[in-house]
Amino acid sequence: MKLGIAGLPLAGKTTLFAALTGARGDNAVGSPQKDTRIASTTVLDERIDFLENMYQPKKTIYAKIEYLLPSRIPGASDGKSDGEFWNQIRTCDGILHVVRNFEDPGTGPANCEVDFQQIEDEMILSDLGVVEKRLERIYLDSKRGRKQGEIELPLLKSCQEMLEQGEALRNAPEIATDPILKGFTFLSAKPMLVIINNGDEDETLPSWTKMLENLSFMVVRAKLEMDLAAMTMEEAQEFLEAYNIRESVLDRVIRHSYGMLNRISFFTVGSDEVRAWPITNGIPALQAAGEVHSDIQKGFIRAEVVAFDDLKAEGSFQAAKKAGLVRLEGKEYVVKDGDIINYRFNV
Repeated sequence: MKLGIAGLPLAGKTTLFAALTGARGDNAVGSPQKDTRIASTTVLDERIDFLENMYQPKKTIYAKIEYLLPSRIPGASDGKSDGEFWNQIRTCDGILHVVRNFEDPGTGPANCEVDFQQIEDEMILSDLGVVEKRLERIYLDSKRGRKQGEIELPLLKSCQEMLEQGEALRNAPEIATDPILKGFTFLSAKPMLVIINNGDEDETLPSWTKMLENLSFMVVRAKLEMDLAAMTMEEAQEFLEAYNIRESVLDRVIRHSYGMLNRISFFTVGSDEVRAWPITNGIPALQAAGEVHSDIQKGFIRAEVVAFDDLKAEGSFQAAKKAGLVRLEGKEYVVKDGDIINYRFNV
């Protein structure tokens, strides 16, 4: 899972990145001054801890989230095109849009609704350019008797109509998620978590005049939480209580990101390895098998499934099996959050 961090200058993107990576001491790759910075953070899961204790594996692998902070920011006066920034974000599964909601000595009071819309409009305009370029190519091919792209045409026209009206493609999920358009990596079609960056004393989500759908929202106090991430737990405890912080900014962003991307986790277990596999909610066992290994998907026979809660309640796999809680499921079985799966396959 890869998330790109976007927002206007001075919104707090670098501060948030530092808070996220500092929460568990993760190292970022790249120079803060000029390079794209990337950090991979661990998705802690008490279920993995329980399974590790039960199976005592040689290796335990938690799910990971990769955060990408591009090397430049949209609207920067460095003579470069914003396309460079957005092309980096296009590779991501979702967007963390950081919006300033604190007063800055250099820029004055915040107007987070206006700031949000500026970045939203830039993404829409960038997508419109992609659509128009592809439509032009399809029309030229058509004049030459080539029919490539015909299947895309009605969808692209629908995209063009929405984008010309200033509407993000995520507002039409049937278009945003259509497999035919996947290769276009439209920015405004990506799931987005809007992160309102407040001052140290402000915990509230601001009210906006325009109702926005198909978006997730959360509040952070990035400067405060960056400072807390640099402290030891003992040093931070007093501040956590004083500022009413019960969960690290990293854990909150992970939780919101899983919801935004509609992700769940299933587990594979054994003496060699206990591992979490993040997948999109609602996919069948056959597709989930491909996350583990393409050979398992190719030679799929059955999925031996037990729910984590059932395994925990019974105390062992054998006890769960004796209680009739271990099931053999076929290719179409929809994987549930917390499923422990042993794939039977033959290649």
